[in-house]
Amino acid sequence: MLVFWNEKLVFLAVPKTGTTAIEGALAPRAQAVFRDPPILKHTPYYRYKRFVLPMLEKAGAEGLQTVAVVRHPIDWLSSWYRYRNRDDLVGSKNSTRGITFDEFVVEYCEEKPAPFANVGSQAKFLAANNGPTKCDYVFRYEAQPKLIEFLETRLNVKLALKELNVSPRMEVSLLPEVEALLQHTNAADFALWEAAQH
Repeated sequence: MLVFWNEKLVFLAVPKTGTTAIEGALAPRAQAVFRDPPILKHTPYYRYKRFVLPMLEKAGAEGLQTVAVVRHPIDWLSSWYRYRNRDDLVGSKNSTRGITFDEFVVEYCEEKPAPFANVGSQAKFLAANNGPTKCDYVFRYEAQPKLIEFLETRLNVKLALKELNVSPRMEVSLLPEVEALLQHTNAADFALWEAAQH
């Protein structure tokens, strides 16, 4: 999470949406950087509203707006699957090694998924009191030029994003019935992506 005090903007770092690259480019420009541990870096909207915003307002902040990036749900899960398939996780309960992408997504759709598929939800990350997001600006990950244009204009900077923390590359696909299951059980994530600026 990045706080731009003068520009009254807070960047919420939704996991697996290129946030490390954005942080790398903009952290020197921010007045506050929540970088580590990951639970702080990836502070969800509800926790920001409950804990961080009151602290910032106590310090004199007014009119803060929030911005976040979301990724197409299948692509987002693919990134998680590939990230957890890397060598250094082999043998861990979070490893997806030896599990197909279809199996990963089916497990993800369970009410209580196994650790390897327990990666949360973009919609829940940006939810306000279990309802739709109140995040002011939500951009699609797949529409980088629109996001960069917004950040450059709002922050009066020139951005050059580098690839950081990229998941291992591999071809993955979903069976139609698994995709249908995902769309049914995680409709809020698809709706959030559809509504995002692109």
